Amino acid sequence: MTTIKPAVRVQRKAAATRQAIIETAKTLIIEGGLEALTLEAVAERANIAVQTIYNRVGGRPGLLIAVAEMALKEHNGYMQEALEIAAPAREKMRLIANSYTRFAFERPNEFRLLLDPAGDAESLEHIRELIREQNARTAAVIRAGIAEGSIRADLDPDQVALAAWGMMNGILSLNFRDDHTHYNKQQVPALIGTAISLLVDGMFTGSP
Repeated sequence: MTTIKPAVRVQRKAAATRQAIIETAKTLIIEGGLEALTLEAVAERANIAVQTIYNRVGGRPGLLIAVAEMALKEHNGYMQEALEIAAPAREKMRLIANSYTRFAFERPNEFRLLLDPAGDAESLEHIRELIREQNARTAAVIRAGIAEGSIRADLDPDQVALAAWGMMNGILSLNFRDDHTHYNKQQVPALIGTAISLLVDGMFTGSP
């Protein structure tokens, strides 16, 4: 029988506690939005001391960035579903945009967090790396479209992927704004559909 060393047992317990803290923080955000996340609320829900949160994850910024990392990985799962479908470049780009939209509507509070994750520079760098990986997969679809002749050859795939990411974040953020000066909330789905059509069809050669 293999005996687990005490040091290893302590490390595993610490890792499990950290994961439980992050899961609790994520649940609070899902249930009540970013405003619901406090160290006291996490401590009460997880039945631990506030100091344990500081020891395992950090303060509120550390919790936010940890939940943002988890949310972005799950968001990438939505994107991966679209990327794995065998389809022409035009259809695949529309599927990617639709999956991005689906995550925003199904997981609104987590998406809000991804729009503006708070945290220190070192923690944010990991978020940026995950976003770069996500955009690189989109750029690969665009390169394939250029190679097959369906996407305009004058476009830079990496720049288009980055622009598409920014444009989708901008249009989807309308769903969370309160200053509906020029539109009402009921218009948002149609506005998103229009934006996706302009984005996707604008990069292709010929007619849809």
